[in-house]
Amino acid sequence: MKPGAGDAEALGSQHSFDLFRGHHYALLATLLTSAPSESTLQLLAALKGDASPLGRAHAALAEAARTARATVLEREYFRLFIGVGRGEIVPYESFYLTGFLQEKPLARLRQDLAALGVERSPDLVELEDHVGVLCEVMAGLLGGSFETPDDAGTRFFQAHLQPWAPRFFDDLASAEAAEFYKHVAILGRTFMTIESEALALAA
Repeated sequence: MKPGAGDAEALGSQHSFDLFRGHHYALLATLLTSAPSESTLQLLAALKGDASPLGRAHAALAEAARTARATVLEREYFRLFIGVGRGEIVPYESFYLTGFLQEKPLARLRQDLAALGVERSPDLVELEDHVGVLCEVMAGLLGGSFETPDDAGTRFFQAHLQPWAPRFFDDLASAEAAEFYKHVAILGRTFMTIESEALALAA
């Protein structure tokens, strides 16, 4: 059976929405796995906003990027996520769900990644349950980088981001060291809310 015009339009609309989601996950992955470079800041400064919560988050992040300096953000990123011994924020699924690193949530994640055929990059220095790595996986699932079922992104979000990422972004927004990253946190928290609301509507 061939899809009708209405079906094709719906499929196109869903594809566009998935690309929109994938771009946001890719942006979050870039900002959460390392401090932004000057070239990244220039791209962020060009973000456009509107009156929606996500649009306001875009505008605020763009404004912060216009006055930020990469060398300063390297120190902010270090204080937040690395630190001497430990950063102010510990951005791992296992830590948020159990209070410890490398616990059962990481084992479940590795099983799910293996089932999806997603292999760990040899260049990856973080554990797979780092929030930035999870966002990178989501970007790949939604952007078609992996040969996975259509609902793989939804199931991955429900299993590995929805239970803890909103709390992580809330903590990041209120972290003492967060200045530029407060705006990253607001963008991430707003986007997580949109993701959860979209899933609730689709249920």
